[in-house]
Amino acid sequence: MFIGIYNRSVIVTYMGIASAMVGMYLADKHDIRYAILCLVIAGVCDLFDGKIARMCKRTEDEKLFGIQLDSLADVICFSALPISIFYGLGLNKWYHVVIYTAFTLAAITRLGFFNIKVMDSNRDKPVDYYSGLPVTCSAMIFPLFWLLSFCLDRHIFLLIYTIIIAVVAFLFVANIKIKKPKGIAYGVFVVLAVLMSLGIIFIGV
Repeated sequence: MFIGIYNRSVIVTYMGIASAMVGMYLADKHDIRYAILCLVIAGVCDLFDGKIARMCKRTEDEKLFGIQLDSLADVICFSALPISIFYGLGLNKWYHVVIYTAFTLAAITRLGFFNIKVMDSNRDKPVDYYSGLPVTCSAMIFPLFWLLSFCLDRHIFLLIYTIIIAVVAFLFVANIKIKKPKGIAYGVFVVLAVLMSLGIIFIGV
């Protein structure tokens, strides 16, 4: 009836996209607290979608579809959603638009570049190191720094946040090695995500 693939190998990716869309709606309504929470949820989904997909028996077409879907999901979850949040925070000067453009270009350049790398390698073999900062890290960095808004002067907070956005954009395409989390590290990230989510929900209430 429909084109596309809808089996369990991609369901977590779809959940992450759904969370991002809700987050963008909330950011537009200036409900930044829960928009940030949606970003964290999208990050958790992205953390596990590849792992779950590799556990599924997939055809070659399903593997290729998963690669493309994951990259498109990353653009929505970790570029479009964060920028919606930035605007919701009031970072809407002309120079912010320049930074957001650089942020988006860096994100899609990274994703496009590594799509090529994945196509040329064993698609079921996880990598040991990332080159540059994965775009998924947006789901941890921006929520953590958002918590500073409760203890800093608003102008200072917005300045720091603007600098962080620019630094993250640079790190997306910087040729530096970052070790990929494995095994117990996934559990640690989940615990951090839960703690961060609790902080987002309750701090400043």
